[in-house]
Formats: sequence, C-alpha cells, structure tokens
Amino acid sequence: MAEAKKVKTRDEISERDKWDINKIYASDEAWEQDFKALKEEALQLKNYVGKLAEPVEMLNYLRLSERISRGAEKLFIYAHLKYDEDTANSRYQSLRDKIDTYLSELRSYEAFFIPELLSLPDGTVEKAIQKVPELKLYEFMLKDILKLKPHTLSKAEEELLASVSDCLEAPNNIFGMLTNADMTFPVIKDEDGTEVELTEVNYGNFIRNRNRKVREEVFKALFNTYEKYNNTFAASLTSSIKNFIFNSKVRKYGSALESSLKPNDIPVEVYENAINTMNNNLSTLHRYVRVKKKLLGLDEIHMYDLYVPLVEIEKMHIEFDEAVEIVKEGLKPLGSEYLGIFEEGIKGGWIDKYENKGKRGGAYSWGSYDTMPYVLLNYNYELNDVSTLAHEMGHSIHSYYSRKTQPFIYADYTLFTAEVASTTNEALLIHHLINKETDEKKRLYLINQELEQIRTTVFRQLMFAEFEKITHESIEGGNPLTAADLSKIWHDLNVKYFGPDMVVDKEIDMEWARIPHFYSDFYVYQYATGYAAASSFARSILKEGEPAVKHYTEFLKSGGSDYPINILKKAGVDMRTSKPLEDTMSRFAELLDMMEKL
Repeated sequence: MAEAKKVKTRDEISERDKWDINKIYASDEAWEQDFKALKEEALQLKNYVGKLAEPVEMLNYLRLSERISRGAEKLFIYAHLKYDEDTANSRYQSLRDKIDTYLSELRSYEAFFIPELLSLPDGTVEKAIQKVPELKLYEFMLKDILKLKPHTLSKAEEELLASVSDCLEAPNNIFGMLTNADMTFPVIKDEDGTEVELTEVNYGNFIRNRNRKVREEVFKALFNTYEKYNNTFAASLTSSIKNFIFNSKVRKYGSALESSLKPNDIPVEVYENAINTMNNNLSTLHRYVRVKKKLLGLDEIHMYDLYVPLVEIEKMHIEFDEAVEIVKEGLKPLGSEYLGIFEEGIKGGWIDKYENKGKRGGAYSWGSYDTMPYVLLNYNYELNDVSTLAHEMGHSIHSYYSRKTQPFIYADYTLFTAEVASTTNEALLIHHLINKETDEKKRLYLINQELEQIRTTVFRQLMFAEFEKITHESIEGGNPLTAADLSKIWHDLNVKYFGPDMVVDKEIDMEWARIPHFYSDFYVYQYATGYAAASSFARSILKEGEPAVKHYTEFLKSGGSDYPINILKKAGVDMRTSKPLEDTMSRFAELLDMMEKL
C-alpha cells in the first residue's frame, strides 16, 4: 500500500514560496514595541470629546485618528497573517487575540465622533471647511456621515437600540445553530453502493455526481430534512425580516430596501432594474436548460441535474510557475503597466503559495494601507487554482492602485465594487482559455464552466434578490408569511427562471430555508451587479483596447473616493442602466452558441 502523502510543515516550505511578512515587521519584538506605543498615543483620542465644533480641533482629531487607524491596521494584519500561516502556533494565537481585544477598546475611544458630529448645528462642517482649508480633504467623508442625520435617533434611543442588538441577531443565531449543530441528514449510498452520511459539505460533491440516482437521492434527502423543520425556518426567517423592517421604520427610511441601499448612495432603481433586466432575459436561461437537457441525453431535466458537469476531463497538473504564465497571457489585454504590477506581486513576496500543516484553508487577498496587498493561496496544481490566482491578484492589484493613488481615508473600496476587479481578471482568463483551446472536449468543459459561473452568480443571485424583495414587501404591507407561503414564492420563482423544460421538483420548494445570505438583507444582489460590471469591463477591454483599459485603471485607482455607482459610471459602466447586465446576457448567449456548434 502506497504511503499517504504528508502535508508539509511550515518550516519545510521554501522561502521563495512564502509571503514576505517581515516587510511589515522585522520581528515580533518590533510589533510589541509598536503595539505599546499605539496604546499610549490612542489615549489622546479621548481628549477631543466635546471639541469638534472648533474647526482646528476637528482637523487635529481626524489626523490623530488616521495615524492611530493606520498603526492599528498594520499591527492587525501582521498578527492575523502570521496566525493564518499556522493556526496551531500559540505565539501568533496570542498576538492575534491581543490586537483583536484591543481594537474593541480602541473603537470605544472613537465612539463619540459620529454622534457628536451629527449633533452639531446645520452648516457647522461647511463653515469649518471654509475656515480651515486642510479639512477639504475630509469633505466627502464628513458629508457622507452627515447624510445619516435624518436617520439617527436621540442618544437615549440609540443606546436603547444598541442594548437590544443581541436580541435582534437571534433569528440569524437560531438559523446557524439549527443548520450547523442540531440538524442531521440521512445516510445515503454513493455510486459504489457505500453508505455515507449526508452533510451540507459533501452534498456539493454528490449533487455533481455523474450517477443520476445518487444525485436524486441526495437532493431528496437534503430537502426533505429541511422540510421537517419548515415551520421553525419560516419563523426564523420572517422574524429576521421583521427586525430589518423595524430598524428601517425606526430610522425613517421609506422601505427596508432603501435603508439597505441608501447609506452607499445606491438608488433603489439599481436593485429593481437588475431584477427587471433579468426577467426580460430569462429566455436565455430557458435556452441553457434546453441545451443542457439535450447534451446530457435526458428525457426530463430535474433540479438535481443542474450542477452535473456536461463533460469530465482528465485532471490537469499545472505547476505554479506555469499558472503564472497562463494568467499573464489571459491578462495581456490589460497592458504592460498592469502586467508589471502583477509580476511585482509574484516576485515581491505578496503570495503565500502552498498548503502547510495548520495553515488556514481557502484563499484571500488582504493587507493594509502601509503593507503589501498580500495573497493567501493553497495552490493544488489544478485549473481552478489558476483561476483563483487570477481572482485574488485582481483584488490585490485593485488595492495596490487604490492605496498608491488615494489618501488613507479613501483607499478602501465598498462591497458593491469589491468583486469587480477580481471577476474582471477571471472573465479575461476564461475568455483566453476558451479561445486558445483546440481540444473539443476541453473547450466544452471551459465553456460550461463560464456558463455555470454566470448562471450561479447572476441568474441565481438575482432570483434570490427577487425572493427578498417579494418577502419584505409582503411583510411591510402587513401580510404575514407562513412556511407554505415562502415555499410557494420559491417554487413560482424557480418555474419562472428555469422555464418549461425544467421539472421543478417539489423538494426544491424548501431551498429558501437553506440560504444563510437571507439573514443579511439585500446583500446577494451585489454578487450579480459586481459580475455584470466586471463582464462589461472585460467586454469593452477586449473590444476597444487601450481606451477601455484607461477607464478601467481609473476605476482601480478610485478606491472609496466617491460613491460606488459614481465611480463605476466615471469608468464607463453605468449601473443605473441595464447595459452591464445586458452585456453579461450577451456573453451567456455567445457561450451557448459556441456550445451548440461543438
């Protein structure tokens, strides 16, 4: 029997394959010194309570707060990245806990700032900017805070709301406890007839299984288990929705949807237009279902057939250096400057490449204003890992441009734009891979990969968004929703989205109960809008070349210097219109054309 391949320890990983965190701090001792100094300096923040009406004091506070925040971020990033290298290392567990605990204390020092700013008489901030020109830098930030004024309660009311925040989180906690701890699923048989306990984790693999009987069995086992708890899930979800509606009414918003979007200056029409555009293009998804049914050779296509790959290809082994070259080829349309930054990241210690014992799983891009935009990978030599490299480097290069161009207070970008750069990289990469592939089987595999990404990220997430809109508006209108009501809404949406060729199995009616994102109201639509913006950027870059790259680079440099809708519009992607989603639908149709020709 062959000896099992052992996972390397951290010490066994080559230095060239690790990120260079010593560029943040040369030693833990240097970290400790900075931590001690920061704690002492941060105490000065408390000296500004009650002084913000004086323009010079306002400026001094903002400058001190920035200095403290930059120092705290740097300490935080070092401790967390070191911990993620080996989560069993007690030294870095301690450092991480130390900075995490202290940040709660630091937030308490600054908690006075927004309430005090909002309590100032109207016009105070504008006059302060005129009197002290250095405050002009902070104008967008300050005015953004002042926008909250009509939606901010009295000090006593804010304290009361804060005191019940744990209670308002109860539905989400109940959902998590039920799905992660209390629910168990039946034992099912895999394709070899071996009995396996079904879990939420292995369900993802089983629903892609080539054996249709296995897919059907796990599908029914999973959702029939959810059905047993349907009333509990309905009570939990509707309570969460009621809490959100309660908050929106207390804060004097026109609707729950408005209260979610307005803080980022995103018009409600952006959300509604996205759903309407999707509804106008559902025939494209219906066509995909027809094509998939035909290529899978099925008389009937069921919900449990959606995730099975159309073709299986031989597993590829791609060395990391080869992956770098593949990604660089795919990103060539972005020009030499972008590729130069990419190369700098590869050679300059941004990336922690391989798995080691105790290392955090998954992948991310992370850093602070005063560090490199680090990338954690667990590279496993597969095609998906090549795509992950492109994705995470998209995040990091976005951060690189933003931090080089913007002052600290505007260097971070919002969630609405956070996935655009990473997804643009992925879109350019898959476009390149499909175009250069000559093997028909591999080409079909790649085409199906991109189709599935659009189906799950755009169509599916906007179906989720439509469900949220219907349920919130129903409860806002005084119409309570039972488990049966929620299941009917979900069933009807599936019938509408997947079209006449799909058999919408009754088990899918309970899928609403399985979606954790529904407890973060009006969140999921941003996956779709982010993908649509990226698709629009990629399309124009490939079509127009340098002028489009210039616009795109301006987007990357903008950080959070304006509201996300404005930043995207300046770069040529207007999310108030249907064009970005229409561009995505055009790509979906192109891919279907390619698939049908093979």
